[in-house]
Amino acid sequence: MNEQKLTETEMTLMEILWQKEKVFMKDILEDYADPKPASTTIATLLKRMQNKDLVGYKLFGNSRQYFPKVKKEDYFQGEMTSMIDRFFNNSVSQFASFFTSNAKLSQKQLKELRDIIDKEITD
Repeated sequence: MNEQKLTETEMTLMEILWQKEKVFMKDILEDYADPKPASTTIATLLKRMQNKDLVGYKLFGNSRQYFPKVKKEDYFQGEMTSMIDRFFNNSVSQFASFFTSNAKLSQKQLKELRDIIDKEITD
């Protein structure tokens, strides 16, 4: 499988695919805010995403119905794992320390995180 990292423009398109699940080009264009990209631009993005094995399509006559080949949760889990590996030497503890000290979290937010962790420990 090719590198799966999405560019920012691909991520915008992928969000539409994740939301709609199955979509034709005209439907994709409708979901973009103005100024809308050209259909050729979207076609190029879709082709790149197909090469990354993230998007597939089914033919209906001359039209293609596109669909995501990866779930949003699975994609983001892979991205988080990659980030922790690259920036924190594969240490979740280093990531958590960095996140909690640099994210300027309130006491309430820190307590919510602790509650989430405590729940994971007891389950």
